[in-house]
Amino acid sequence: MYLNDLGIVCALGSGKTEVLTAWLSGQCPKATPVPWLDSDIPALSLQTEPPPLPQSLMRYNCRNNRILLEALGQIEDSVRDMIERYGADRIGLVLGASTSGIAEGEQAIDELRTTGQMPSSYHYKQQELGGAAEFLARYLNILGPAYTVSTTCSSSANALASARRLLRLNVCDAVLVGGCDALCRTTLEGFAALGALSNSRCNPFSKNRDGTVIGEGAALFLMSREPAPIALRGVGASSDAYHISAPRPDGAGAYAAMQAALHDAGLAPGQIDYINLHGTATRQNDAMESLAVAQLFGSKTPCSSSKPATGHCLGAAGAIEAGLCWLLLSGLNEENRLPPHLWDGEADPELAQLGLVTLENHKLNPLQYCLSNSFAFGGNNVSLLLGYS
Repeated sequence: MYLNDLGIVCALGSGKTEVLTAWLSGQCPKATPVPWLDSDIPALSLQTEPPPLPQSLMRYNCRNNRILLEALGQIEDSVRDMIERYGADRIGLVLGASTSGIAEGEQAIDELRTTGQMPSSYHYKQQELGGAAEFLARYLNILGPAYTVSTTCSSSANALASARRLLRLNVCDAVLVGGCDALCRTTLEGFAALGALSNSRCNPFSKNRDGTVIGEGAALFLMSREPAPIALRGVGASSDAYHISAPRPDGAGAYAAMQAALHDAGLAPGQIDYINLHGTATRQNDAMESLAVAQLFGSKTPCSSSKPATGHCLGAAGAIEAGLCWLLLSGLNEENRLPPHLWDGEADPELAQLGLVTLENHKLNPLQYCLSNSFAFGGNNVSLLLGYS
C-alpha cells in the first residue's frame, strides 16, 4: 500500500524537512528533566509547545492529543482531500499508543490529594487509550473504523500493519495511520524501576551502554491504494512471548519478524539498503538485535539507531521510525544520505558486528529499500519494509 504523505514531530523538530535535516546531520538533543512533569528523570521532549485543541473537543484535551494535532496539521489538506474524494465513511483511522494522556491523569490525582477534588478540566477521555483515535475521528469527521492499537513499543508499527489490512479488505479507501505518545511520570518511573534508563545518554551497541532515554512525539501517514513514490512493501510480525519485558536472548523472534517482512515484500536480505535498528541501548535488547540482524543480513548492511536523536518514543516509536525511513526515501533526501549511528564509538566485543553508519560512509546511491525494527515487551516484534513503489 502507498504512503502518500507524512506528518512528524519529535525531539528533532517538527515537519519533514526539519526532522530529516537534523537527523542526517547527526544532531543529538540533550536529555533533561521535564519541569511540567515534576520529575528529575532526564527525557527528550518536544522543542516547542504543540497547538491547542478546539473548544468543542476540550474533553480530549491532553498533551498527547495536542502533539497529534501538530502532526496532523502538516498533512491535513491531503487528508481532507481524501475525505472529499472517497467520503467520510470510507476513511479509516488507526493509531498506536501506550501512554495517551496519562500525564493529565497524574496531575488530576495530584490535585485530588491536595484539595480533595478532581479538577473540573479533567475528563477520562484525556487518558483513555482509545481517546486519541476518537479525538482525531471527531476532529476530521471521519466515519470509518477508528481505533487504537497498544502493544507497547511496537504499537504504531502494528497500527500500520492493521491499516494495510483495512485497505486490502476493501473496508476503507484511505487510512490515516500512525502513533503518538507523550511523556508522563508513570512511564519514566516505570522504566527507571526496571533499570532500563541511562544515567547519561542513549548509547546503543556500545560496551558502555547503560539504558535508554524516553522521548515523545507523533507520526501520521496517509495510506491508500492511490499510487505514490513510497510504499509499505512488507510487514513481518512475531510473538515469542519469552518474558514480560526481557527479549529472547537468541533473537529468534526478531529474526522471524525481519524474515517475514522480506518474504512479504518478495525481497532478499542483500536488497535492503538501510536498517533502522530498534537500538534501545539496553544490555539485553542490543545483544539480541545485533545477533538477529547479523544472522540475517551479515555485517555490511548499513544500519543505525535513531533513538539517541529522538529518545524512545514507546507507542509512537514504530511510526516515527518508519517516518524517518520514509524521509530517507523521499525527494527531500536528494543526495541519498544515510543517518549516522550516534554513540561513543566504543564497540562491545561481545556483540555481533553490524554495519553501523558513520559520518564518513553516510551516502548510498541508489537508496531503494529500508527496514524499520520495533521489538516490544512480551516479545511482540514488528518489522516494516518501506521502498519505492
